Amino acid sequence: IILRSINAGDAGTSGMLVFSSGSSSSGNSGALIVGTGAATVGRGGMMLLSVGSGTSGAGGSLQGSAGRSTVNTGGAISVASGEGTVTSSGMIILRSINSGDAGTSGMLVFSSGSTSSGNS
Repeated sequence: IILRSINAGDAGTSGMLVFSSGSSSSGNSGALIVGTGAATVGRGGMMLLSVGSGTSGAGGSLQGSAGRSTVNTGGAISVASGEGTVTSSGMIILRSINSGDAGTSGMLVFSSGSTSSGNS
């Protein structure tokens, strides 16, 4: 199955794809699950999230955030490598790519939020 927005003309922008679950005024909102299947013999599937390059402006951004709660704990973001039951587990690589001749490479920022009571 291929879902895509068609390429833009010379003076336009390509379209947008939106996948969204509905909101709820009383109860939980829906879930959005994207995944690949397991393989009994062979490699498991692959997922790639990629944004476009910019030739006359900045490159695209990839952003993720967990949900906010006004009455309970906010949502969590979890990143985990794959388990290797016979050999090694997978790697997690977070990096900023090298800059061009006239720039600086991007920062990596790891930050914990503040709190009015207890440990942050």
